[in-house]
Amino acid sequence: MVNCINIVAIVEGKTEQIFIEDILAPYLAHKNLLICATQISKPGQKGGDVHFCRAKRDINAHLKQRNDTYVTTFMDYYGIKEWPGLDLIPPQANSKQIANIINEATRAELQSLFPNHQTNRRFIPFIAVHEFEAFLFSDTKILAKQLEINESEISRIISKYGAPEAINNSPQTAPSKRLDAWSPNRKFKKTLTGITIAKEIGIDKIRNECPLFDKWVTTFEEIKRNT
Repeated sequence: MVNCINIVAIVEGKTEQIFIEDILAPYLAHKNLLICATQISKPGQKGGDVHFCRAKRDINAHLKQRNDTYVTTFMDYYGIKEWPGLDLIPPQANSKQIANIINEATRAELQSLFPNHQTNRRFIPFIAVHEFEAFLFSDTKILAKQLEINESEISRIISKYGAPEAINNSPQTAPSKRLDAWSPNRKFKKTLTGITIAKEIGIDKIRNECPLFDKWVTTFEEIKRNT
């Protein structure tokens, strides 16, 4: 019987949970990597404004349950609050620098808090820079078709920033705001339309266009190869 690796992903909201369970999980299952997702705990709160005190509680709980399970996060950099490494981000940091600083600071903090759970080995931090909607820019043709807009509008944004994960996240130019502007009634339905687009694009294309996301998935693959 083939040994599988079990991974629990603590996510920010419903869309991220669906993305992992309906799109990423089947992709990883073919590699004998079994991932499930659970929304970060807080009754009555939906995504965003994720404080580290909430995350560390959930991470610790899952690390304690089984010593052969890996725990990861899938959260938006602009949604986290009071988080390790936030005060270390230089003003002009790019997406790769932001991710490296936050992920390493988070790992170090949790290793310090929970040294008895092999945290350094079993915890795999991932902060999406920027939000989930950035992944949908991985295929301009598919995104344009689904939104019924001219592909050149999307291509112009990709040309300006270089990659989906680098799209500016100001209040006016965040990926989600751009999608809102192109959608009926100025409201993009990410849990419905967003997931549909992500499914059509596929994990391989998202990995090709989003190196931070690819690095996260590669970490799981390396764990499996070394087990």
